[in-house]
Amino acid sequence: MTEPDDDLIPSVFARECASRAVLADVTGRWGTLALAALHEGAYRFNALRRRVDGVSEKMLAQTLQALERDGLVRREVQATIPPHVEYSLTEMGERVAAKLVELIELVEGEVGRVRVAQARYDQAR
Repeated sequence: MTEPDDDLIPSVFARECASRAVLADVTGRWGTLALAALHEGAYRFNALRRRVDGVSEKMLAQTLQALERDGLVRREVQATIPPHVEYSLTEMGERVAAKLVELIELVEGEVGRVRVAQARYDQAR
């Protein structure tokens, strides 16, 4: 059982800290891509699925549910016939997504160097 003071100092390195689960949701394969896509603007489910190429309907639904539960994604049901659901980022989600987009841009910008390093590594093996 955790002490009350344990909840006051979050640490992803602590096994039971809630921040570790949130970090896993954010940095998971589909969480990062969903948040980065939503950083571009609100999406309906199928449009988001097309944007995040390769994600299954089931995995995207699970990812969005987890991110909504974490307070990063907002799910809005529009009263139309048929009903439409739109996903967008919360204020906290915007801040997290902005950092992820920075990381994505850094990685994309260095992909040439990564390929050289990978080729060197593979050749040495």
